[in-house]
Amino acid sequence: MTDIDIGISKKNRSEISEGLKHLLADTYTLYLQTHNFHWNVTGLQFRELHLMFEEQYQELALAVDDIAERIRTLDVAAPGTYKAFAELSSIKEVDGVPSSTDMVKYLTKGHEQVVKTARKVLKVAQEADDESSASLVSDRMRVHEKTAWMLRATQA
Repeated sequence: MTDIDIGISKKNRSEISEGLKHLLADTYTLYLQTHNFHWNVTGLQFRELHLMFEEQYQELALAVDDIAERIRTLDVAAPGTYKAFAELSSIKEVDGVPSSTDMVKYLTKGHEQVVKTARKVLKVAQEADDESSASLVSDRMRVHEKTAWMLRATQA
């Protein structure tokens, strides 16, 4: 491949990519958690939560690809192993099968954590004048903020 020349220095591309790696790991971890909860939810809200979790994990699967491809666009290798994601993620795994109420709480916290991770990389991207990464991250924040709100609303 030829050298990349998109108006963002190698140092800035590296810093942005490091933040995006954390966002990717959080997103992938949340995807796995959401898919797990989709499979294992039970209780009075089964149908509602089963369908909601399915919508959410499908959206997260697309997001993982977008984030990884942005990292590659910046000419950095994207992480892609469980080990790498576990090291990079701020979201901790959940042992066992929690109650449906606890599933909603875990997912709400997970989406809120992704927003916090996104805020960190957004600042770095904005400072480097990387509008493409900033736009991607901003869009991700909006999705996660809305999803956290919707999850909280199920428990009202």
